Amino acid sequence: MKRIIIIAYFLLTSLLLRAQYIVDVLEYVPAPGQFVNTSTAGSPIISTNSIMNGLTGCLTLGSFGGYVVFKFENPVENHPDNPYGVDFTIFGNPNAMPGTNHALTAEPGIVYVMKDENANGIPDDIWYELAGSDHFFSTTIRNYEVTYFNPESDVAEDVPWEDNLGNTGHILANFYHNQPYYPMADSFPEIDPNQYTLRGTLLENRVDMTNPQMVSFMPRTFGYVDNNLRGEEPYGIPDNPYTRERENSGGDAFDISWAIDENNNYVDLDEIDFVKVQSAVLADGGWIGEISTEIAGAIDIEPDASINGTESIVVVKDLPKEINTQNYQLEAFVFHQGRYLKEAEITWETSLDNVNIDANNILTFSDYGEVEITAKWKDNPDIYTIVTTKLIKGIGFDENYLTDLNIYPNPVKNHFYVETDCENLNVEIYDIMGRCTLAKESIDNKSIIDISELNLGIYFVKIKKDNQNHSIIKIIKI
Repeated sequence: MKRIIIIAYFLLTSLLLRAQYIVDVLEYVPAPGQFVNTSTAGSPIISTNSIMNGLTGCLTLGSFGGYVVFKFENPVENHPDNPYGVDFTIFGNPNAMPGTNHALTAEPGIVYVMKDENANGIPDDIWYELAGSDHFFSTTIRNYEVTYFNPESDVAEDVPWEDNLGNTGHILANFYHNQPYYPMADSFPEIDPNQYTLRGTLLENRVDMTNPQMVSFMPRTFGYVDNNLRGEEPYGIPDNPYTRERENSGGDAFDISWAIDENNNYVDLDEIDFVKVQSAVLADGGWIGEISTEIAGAIDIEPDASINGTESIVVVKDLPKEINTQNYQLEAFVFHQGRYLKEAEITWETSLDNVNIDANNILTFSDYGEVEITAKWKDNPDIYTIVTTKLIKGIGFDENYLTDLNIYPNPVKNHFYVETDCENLNVEIYDIMGRCTLAKESIDNKSIIDISELNLGIYFVKIKKDNQNHSIIKIIKI
């Protein structure tokens, strides 16, 4: 027994000695937030030092757009023999949902990576976003910008903001933190003391305030920081991001192969030198405060082909607790090794008889109550995801909705047909970054839509009747 313990000790020590942690924080620009300007999480010296050379620190990024740039001692290799294909793990500080192993307060941050192509040791090459599970949802907005305005107070005060879509709001001050939430000039001299703009990819707000005493921030499936709970040592053995179990280190594991360019095309990087994490949600959590990504540290993953598991997953966009409208658009994607399979087909099953999901993933129903909806990868039915919701009859449930809607062919080359039983429809087409690329007004119930001028890729077709009732269908131009 003593010999086994000694061997185990030396194996663990060997793993720890080989482990690569963050060795330098190159840039730290937080958005306003309740922990900014505090030594516990929002100090440009104390807090940034806390996440280096270990996994027990705490650095807040504040509200949407706040970011940090760091590096490991050596480049992180995109090694095919790494467990589950992932290359590094970042740890945050989400709390557990009572009685479960799932996060109650997930505050997701998006990861970008950069290779030092010009070998000058500074992050001035191209950033590539690691596309996580929510990246291709219609509610995810790329190139989103928020400008924050200094309320110029010596104590906590609401921080006004406005975005590039015309929205306005505030980062709300709370009872628990009394210091200014706007970054203070003496600590952050590089931030304009009057106003500054942060930009990046915005994820949908998934704050559940059904129970104000138990506010929850729902976790994403994979690919985001501060999203999953910490597991057990050794922390160099990662969790499988394509399962929902916490098998090993916990935290959030990332594969460099998820990197995409500005046109949403996957890129192949053999290694990376710099990592950027950006707070990805703009939302308030009531008494808990704003959603703000926190980082405890990061670790490089060593190759070990003996640690393996499934590398495919079906991701379904979260459903509301209740659906009370006809023609509800479902969104689902198949990922293999973390990359979206554009041509993969989804088949659907439901636990209620009179609930149907058509080829465009549009849900219709005439039965009501709790329902389980199963999305399966057609080519591999063992890969599936189950989601639940409650179907209820809303006011005017069967009136004036787009029924028998069909868009074909899909995928599309140069044009597609719109068929429905409604007249006088408007069509809007949005790209993956939320930009309207084409609009048609007052089309007939059978029309041809020409998209020959659009680039190849994913689009969302919004069919509207009287600017009120609408359906959204995803198409792929090939």
